[in-house]
Amino acid sequence: MATTDKGLRESIITHAARIAAAGLGGAPDGDISARIDDSLLITPSGADYSRLRPATIALMPLTGEYGAWAGPMKPSGEWRIHLDIARARPDVGGIVRFQSPYATALAMARKPIPAAHSMIALFGGPLVRCAKYAPAGTKELAGLTLEALDQGHAVLLSNYGALTTGATLEAALVRAQELETLARLYAIALSVGRPAILSDEEVGRIAERMKSNGADVEARIALPIKARAKAKAPAKMKRIARKRRSKKKTSPRKAGAVKAPVA
Repeated sequence: MATTDKGLRESIITHAARIAAAGLGGAPDGDISARIDDSLLITPSGADYSRLRPATIALMPLTGEYGAWAGPMKPSGEWRIHLDIARARPDVGGIVRFQSPYATALAMARKPIPAAHSMIALFGGPLVRCAKYAPAGTKELAGLTLEALDQGHAVLLSNYGALTTGATLEAALVRAQELETLARLYAIALSVGRPAILSDEEVGRIAERMKSNGADVEARIALPIKARAKAKAPAKMKRIARKRRSKKKTSPRKAGAVKAPVA
């Protein structure tokens, strides 16, 4: 998990490519942000995800002048949504706004996603709300988004798309992918009948079971990270061994050794 300015900028670019590859859409259909200390790194306005560079990511302070930013390109047009969430939710370290097909279709119909599937527990509550409509890019939309998100980790934006959050950018992306899957299943269920809804108590029990058996979002992120670390360790040891062998071959002869005569 990246924690430095450079690392987070590169992480945003990496996650932008994953979002596009997963079919969740890309700029200008969405935007990504990550918290760093008392600031927010956010994708620039209208930038193609495939052309993002670390230096093009805008930096916005979380305190002080509202809307201030630094960088060669201005932040995404929905910077208010990202900034307001980051200011109100210290637990949120990453935010992904996207326009995937099924989540956006439900947002167009202004249909929230209830607990018709146990997957709902991944989003911090028994309901993924649909925020009331407001024009794109407005302070009103940011306020309505924050209100609908509450203490959860996902929200639909009326006639617009969807948004997910996480303690890290990795968690926000996992939830974005899961939200699209959940939206697809719910849309199919609506087409064949009236979905049965789980109780709030059952959703709470499901969330606890997910934590205990390693199926929650944090566990899903931790496992790949550990696997990558284990894969890197042997490779690093091999590089060190090669360097040592190379040094031995090129090191000068020990004192007292017979030198070859100069012709």
